[in-house]
Amino acid sequence: MSRTVPPPDRTAHPIPAEIDNLPPRRSRITGGLAVLACAACCAIPLLIAAGVLTGAGAAILEKTLLAAAAGLVALALGMWWLHRRRSARHAAGTGCGCGNTGCGC
Repeated sequence: MSRTVPPPDRTAHPIPAEIDNLPPRRSRITGGLAVLACAACCAIPLLIAAGVLTGAGAAILEKTLLAAAAGLVALALGMWWLHRRRSARHAAGTGCGCGNTGCGC
């Protein structure tokens, strides 16, 4: 007895690309700068004890470093979010439609 085997499915199914979950380099660098600003803020009491900073200078420097660190963290997270969004949009593409190189399937 021979069994008939159905022919293979020859319709082209695009293989979806994977979503890149890793943060991009620019986001890692920005996050590293935020950590550096936090570390510098923690070093302020040592700078006061060493006589490098006065009380008023330390207060101004502390507020500036905290604001810079918060801004850098927000910037790094925004860049990571944008990277994941673009990566997901690229992975969800079916191969048909209009893109940077023109329209087609």
